[in-house]
Amino acid sequence: MKKIILTGDRPTGKLHVGHYVGSLKRRVELQNSGEYDDIYIMIADAQALTDNADNPEKVRQNIIEVALDYLACGLDPEKSTLFIQSQIPQLCELSFYYMNLVTVSRLQRNPTVKSEIQMRNFEASIPVGFFTYPISQAADITAFKATVVPVGEDQLPMLEQTKEIVRKFNSVYGETLVEPEILLPDNKACLRLPGIDGKAKMSKSLGNCIYLSEEPEEIRKKVMSMFTDPDHLRVEDPGKLEGNTVFTYLDAFCKDEYFAEFLPEYNCLDELKAHYTKGGLGDVKVKKFLNSVLQAELEPVRNRRKEYQKDIEYVYDILKKGSERAEAVAAKTLDDVKNSMKINYFEDKDLISEQKKRYAE
Repeated sequence: MKKIILTGDRPTGKLHVGHYVGSLKRRVELQNSGEYDDIYIMIADAQALTDNADNPEKVRQNIIEVALDYLACGLDPEKSTLFIQSQIPQLCELSFYYMNLVTVSRLQRNPTVKSEIQMRNFEASIPVGFFTYPISQAADITAFKATVVPVGEDQLPMLEQTKEIVRKFNSVYGETLVEPEILLPDNKACLRLPGIDGKAKMSKSLGNCIYLSEEPEEIRKKVMSMFTDPDHLRVEDPGKLEGNTVFTYLDAFCKDEYFAEFLPEYNCLDELKAHYTKGGLGDVKVKKFLNSVLQAELEPVRNRRKEYQKDIEYVYDILKKGSERAEAVAAKTLDDVKNSMKINYFEDKDLISEQKKRYAE
């Protein structure tokens, strides 16, 4: 069986460092590993419209922002297929068929859906499209027969729902769909990078993000305002690492070689942590080190993005060609699904012959 990856993002704006360590960096590594036969990276604009139906222009403008960040991070259109979800009509049809395999109560129990509904204060006025987006996500994954889906930990319930749909479909209609596996980040700190204010979720609406394309001075300001240990009032006080956003970011981004370059009195992060917890190390010094680390990590990404911004037509051409390739693959899967469901009436020669004999008698 081919090894195939499907993953993507909703176009809600420029991507931030949480996206980078949670999935983007890993996608580039997987793309360049040579281990996978096909890699599909989707800009999920149709999914974004489920809670932005009254503001399609917002989604429309954000597509290019996500595409630029993808390319800046190193996703290569020669190795990965970058496409726009809404340009693949087969995904809607697959979603429609899968809806018959899922109950309302099962969707209501999905933890990711529950938390998203609560976050958006939908209460009883949930858009149907938003409520059923786990089904839409199952269509996205199965359309490309993805064997692996690299995502963050918060998406585990969504992948479990996809697996249930695959099993149900295959049990009713015969082995047709491929059951995917989830691939989580190796680095535990990358599973859910907090916002700079220490809140569990990093989001544009909370204003607690560091964006991949931000200028150096803005990054520095945000790092210096980061939440640390509220009880670490004096340099000599012992500090706590748990819940300390600065150290969480260092866990996610720091490499040993950065110490030789930016903080030579330490050899590794463990030494820095030991000094902080013992006492005698101030938050400002640690923040300055984190700023140097982030600047080193994000500068090449920012510079590549600026180069791609000079030729926006080329970026749209990448998305157009990628969407055309993706549609051809999804069309083949839809044919397989309709054949298994026996709703391929005009291609089913046996059915036509059977009915012809029936009425000839």
